[in-house]
Order: sequence, then structure tokens, then C-alpha cells
Amino acid sequence: NMLPALPFPVHPKLHDQQAFAAKEDEEEERRHIQKVQNAFQYYRRYAYLRVNKTENYLNSLSNDDQRLLSKYRTHLNNVRKCIDSNQSVICEILRDRVLYPTGDNELEQLDEAPENVRHGDMDQVSTNFLVDDDDADVVEPLKILKAQSTLKLIARDWSAECALEREQSYKPIIEAIEDYYKPEDFDINEIKILVPGAGLGRLTYELACRGYACEGNEFSYFMLIASNFVLNLCDYENKHVLYPWVHQYVNNMRRVDQVAAVHFPDVCPVLNPPKGNIEMAAGDFLEVYKTPNAYNCVATCFFIDCANNVIDFVRTIYKILAPGGIWVNLGPLLYHYSDVKGQNSIEPSYEDLIIIMESIGFDMLTTRTGIRTKYAQNPESMKQSEYQSLFWVCRKPSHEKHQQHQQGKEPADLIMRDSNDE
Repeated sequence: NMLPALPFPVHPKLHDQQAFAAKEDEEEERRHIQKVQNAFQYYRRYAYLRVNKTENYLNSLSNDDQRLLSKYRTHLNNVRKCIDSNQSVICEILRDRVLYPTGDNELEQLDEAPENVRHGDMDQVSTNFLVDDDDADVVEPLKILKAQSTLKLIARDWSAECALEREQSYKPIIEAIEDYYKPEDFDINEIKILVPGAGLGRLTYELACRGYACEGNEFSYFMLIASNFVLNLCDYENKHVLYPWVHQYVNNMRRVDQVAAVHFPDVCPVLNPPKGNIEMAAGDFLEVYKTPNAYNCVATCFFIDCANNVIDFVRTIYKILAPGGIWVNLGPLLYHYSDVKGQNSIEPSYEDLIIIMESIGFDMLTTRTGIRTKYAQNPESMKQSEYQSLFWVCRKPSHEKHQQHQQGKEPADLIMRDSNDE
């Protein structure tokens, strides 16, 4: 349900055909939200286990070794303080519970973490904590890691310290949209832009600040809860302090690098509302975006490789774009489901992806490769991971001229490759 009292509403996005099914899934959804909250609440307790393990080993060393590591012991105490500070911010994020069902007694206690956590595939934690997966209080390993990752993504999207990383990813997308939908040529308040995989919402916010009507779509409740907090509940700039790199125990040049602080939000959306309309919608992109010709632009950043079948994303984007509308994309081809147990995945190369897009009907306007981009990286770490990202702008023709996808035929280029292979 829409929450109109919020400056930037967050609401579930339901296609008409989902309305009946949604009610049946309500209990499952409530349990999922509860587990996400559990992961946030358990953050400090889990993080302490990692520090305690190191400290226990330190205590087992000889007196001479411990004396040499006296500053390291002090550093571990500082790590704990940073974890405590992060947990305080998490409590603030959870406090208003605007995304949670009201009147749910299970959501009242926010200060105590659940007793159980499943650590089966976390090699740094003892398997003594294994519990039944069906337990309502289970905190799955992946959810714990996502809670930690969410703190890094807050820093990526909403701190001055990560401004350069944002510029690498968002600037090419924003410039391409402004070049195509020039303010002097269009009533940009009427230009509807969809940002699937909106994450913490910064790209959506920046496009709305330029006057466009923007809708961010996000499936992860970790992202939705955190983005709602920044967009709607932070009432001045740099109000909160996070230590996003505190879980990085290796590749630190200096002790202070692990416990470096970032302040957020560097821009307060509540005090600096955008010129254009903005909203955030919760839901699975493939399930809820089915209305043809609904958007003038789709902007994707580090998103298209999040599908089991990337062709599903391409087809959906083509369908929901209005004739003459554009798709602007930046990111790698990591293919998140590749080699994930229990998941199917296809991983087309870039050259095949271009063929697929053109065969579905897109006109390629701009393509670039080798764009250096980082993603939630500690800028002071000795290890710097970097993508050579892809960038493209493609357009849905004003008059559809490609029919291969409608007729179920293979594109000619792919047929030729098959014959050559034979």
C-alpha cells in the first residue's frame, strides 16, 4: 500500500494479474521481511564472533608475540566500537518500520538479536550454531552477508567519500539521458524513467533532481529498508556515521583504514527534494512490469546480469519502452546466478548480447567498452577490484521493423555461426 505521508513514497508494485495471488502470499512475505529484519538485528552479534575468534587466537600466543601485537589488540577493541556504532545506525534504520506490517508484535523488539543463526556455509564461524532451516528465527548466512553489504552500499550511494565511484557508474547514464531528452526540446517532467535494480536510490534521485519523472524498482528488502531511511527519514546532511569497511580484515595498509568512517547522507533528499517526481516500487522486475509502451527510458546500472536468463530482461525492457524510447545501460556481465547451486543460468558474451538486442528489435545508438568502474570498494584497500564495464544506449524504433522475435526465428547472424561451427 502506498504511504503518501512520505516525501518519496515506497509501495509494492503489483501487476493487475498478481492482485489475487498477493493475498495468498502475504504470510510468506511477512516471514521474509521478518528474516531480513533478523539479519539486521543480528549484525553486531555475528560481527563480534569474527572479532572474538581472532582475539581468542591472539590470547593463545606466547607472551612475546602478544607484546608485539599490543597495538593490534587495541585495534580489535576499536573494531568492536565501530561495530557498535554500525548497530546503532541499524537500530535507527529499523525504528520507524514503515515497510513492515503494523501491529505485528513480532516486530516490536528491535534491540535483541535472535538466538539462532545458520552458519553452515560460513567457514569462519563454528558449525555449533547450525539450526533447522524452517525455524522462524533462522538468520541465513546469505542474509547476514547482505546486511553487511547494505552498509557498504549506503556508503557507495550516499557518502562524499564514495563520490568518485558514483561518478564512474552514474555520470555516463545521466549524461546520455540528458543528451537524448534535452530540457530545451522536451517537457522533461513528462519523461518517465524506470530504474530497475535501484538499490539505495541515488541514481533515481539524481535523475529526478534533473526534472525527470523517475521510478526506482527494487526487489531486495535490504535495499528497500535502507533506501527508505535515507530518502525519507534522514533530516539533515551527514547525520549518521558508518564504518563500512570494518569487516575487511585483510589488505589493510594501516589499522585506521579498516575503521575509517563515512558520513551519510551527503545530500539530504528531504531538505533537497528533486524537481521531478520520484517514487520507489517494491517488486520483481519481470513479474510487475508488463504494461507495454509505459516508459520513455529505462536506465540500468549493474543490473542486467542479475537474471537467470538475461533475454527475459531484454524482452521486458523492449516491451515496456514507448516507441522511440531508449535503454541506457552500464555494468559488467557478472551473471549472478552462474555456478549457484540450485539455480539455472545462461551467460551470453557481450557480442552475443548485442546480437540478441538487435534481433529483439533495438537500434544500437552508442556502445562503449572498457569503462573502468568499481563497486562498493574500500578506496584505501591494497586490493582494488575493478570492472571493465559495458555501456550502451539503444532505442526502440518509432515503427517496429524487426519481427524475428515475434516469429520465433533465430537471428541470421546466429544461424551463420551455427553453420560455421558445423
